[in-house]
Amino acid sequence: MARRCFALDLVDDRELIEEYERFHAAGTGWPAVIEHIRARGFEAMEIWRTGDRLFMIAEVADDFPRDVPVPPENDRWEELMWRFQRPLPHAAEGEKWVPMSRIFSLDEQ
Repeated sequence: MARRCFALDLVDDRELIEEYERFHAAGTGWPAVIEHIRARGFEAMEIWRTGDRLFMIAEVADDFPRDVPVPPENDRWEELMWRFQRPLPHAAEGEKWVPMSRIFSLDEQ
């Protein structure tokens, strides 16, 4: 298992950010989307926010990302989430969650 971290920005609008957080509250995830996340090899995932910036911290399986069928609900979810999200300035075309590189580890000091 490995840890992966990603970043994404939200539209800087308080009401939209509150709505985005409601979509991500405990128990509100769409079951097919959650199943797809797990099927891709995510073992654990948390999303943290500061202002309009999001950080995703994930523990992934050794064979992540797995090539699995994408349920139609996933496409609808992603389309809905684009209402709230905006790519980082250096993101590739169409890229949402940008992978982050670890630059420091306390354990290695």
